[in-house]
Amino acid sequence: MSKAIEVAKEMPRVMPKESILTAVKEEAAKIDSFMRADLARLQADVDDLLVEVLDYGLFNGGKRIRPLLVVVAARLCGRKEDDAYRLGAAFEYLHAATLFHDDIIDNSATRRGKQSVYQKFGTIAAILAGDFLHARAMAIVGKFSGQAGLEIFCRATTGMVDGEFMQLRNAERHNLSELDYYDAIMGKTGLLIAAACEVGAVYAGGDAPKVKALREYGVQLGCAYQIIDDLLDYLGDSGKTGKAVGNDLAEGKMTLPLILAMKTANPDDRIRLMQILADSDARTQCLSEVCTIISKYGGFAGARERAAAAVDKAAVVLDVFAEKSVGFERNLLAGLARYVLTREK
Repeated sequence: MSKAIEVAKEMPRVMPKESILTAVKEEAAKIDSFMRADLARLQADVDDLLVEVLDYGLFNGGKRIRPLLVVVAARLCGRKEDDAYRLGAAFEYLHAATLFHDDIIDNSATRRGKQSVYQKFGTIAAILAGDFLHARAMAIVGKFSGQAGLEIFCRATTGMVDGEFMQLRNAERHNLSELDYYDAIMGKTGLLIAAACEVGAVYAGGDAPKVKALREYGVQLGCAYQIIDDLLDYLGDSGKTGKAVGNDLAEGKMTLPLILAMKTANPDDRIRLMQILADSDARTQCLSEVCTIISKYGGFAGARERAAAAVDKAAVVLDVFAEKSVGFERNLLAGLARYVLTREK
């Protein structure tokens, strides 16, 4: 174990950002090594182009938060074997699969500052590689967490698809319902993060209160993560996010900053926002104007407040893990949730 992590074990519950990032970086390197070993075992049986696509798409940055959540959840429930890393890889595979497909749906040319998979290898290769990762992920989850874990995983997968459909409906109707927005982001982001926490706990044999707490932590973390993601799509630095800003607006998506602003905007500003949303050219050309209106009515500030509230809820549910022996893991999860609020990519 690294010196940084040893020191962090003695720290109070508010873990410094530097210690969080150090721990995440070290765990991400271990997760990468398990993923590379898994794919190396498969290499002889799959097409060379598939191997190339997977290597490019999987090892193109990323903090490996979802597999990390599996590993930490398992440790919180008393299991520390390396198989938790192998199980965690399944969640990175599924996450990557969704990114391969989402970039096609969203017509995103870049991902993490590089060409998106479909831009580099073509649409067909990106779709097939995503399908392969999905199948591989299911096999791994079933192997290590059994039927119970696989059912959780599959519910998250189907919920993700339903969340995308809900987002489409919300965009078509210019839906201003916050409840429908939360339902959509829970499907898009929250369910997979919650499932990573829950499956890690199930794999480790955690009792019902601990499994429930970790699932709820994941729900709140996923909610905060997606709200910040929606903020970054308006306000982020493309040099840091690795993708162009304004994609959500260009696609007419009803994300929280826009919903909050439209609810309180005066008639003239609301009409103007609706005019922009109804015109595909205006949606790509009027980002600055829309940002000004959203800021005027507190849409950005309100969204950030809701993300902070979700983070607070995530931290509270971790109180069930009171044992000193898992203090580091509990504090790491609490710190990760707080870090989400400050992320820039």
